[in-house]
Amino acid sequence: MPFPTIATSLAAAFAILMVLLSVQTSLRRASLKASHGDAGDDILRRRIRAHGNFAEYAPLALLLAFFVEIAGAGESAVMILALALLAARVLHALGMLYASGAALRAVGMFLQHTAFIYGAVLLIRRVLHAA
Repeated sequence: MPFPTIATSLAAAFAILMVLLSVQTSLRRASLKASHGDAGDDILRRRIRAHGNFAEYAPLALLLAFFVEIAGAGESAVMILALALLAARVLHALGMLYASGAALRAVGMFLQHTAFIYGAVLLIRRVLHAA
């Protein structure tokens, strides 16, 4: 089995994004002296949710990219999937942290859900082809 370079690269990018989101949350907590909860602070609340939402969705995104890659999908299909998942997570995080409305978050979530369906279809086709 060839080494899954695209999924591995996505994992590295996600690790960096996770640290950035975590550090932003920690720094805001420190500045507010808020070790628990959000201290009623909207900025901290946004940072907590951006970090939490990433932690909720990134694992499935990584698994999906990994399985699609090791299942033998074409390099371009895997690259499209990985880039869509990365863009989706970045857009959602930026929308949570900096946008006043929901449009950027919505674009990120739409892109992510579309990528999830795309990856699922690739996997189902591979399973049906192998059967």
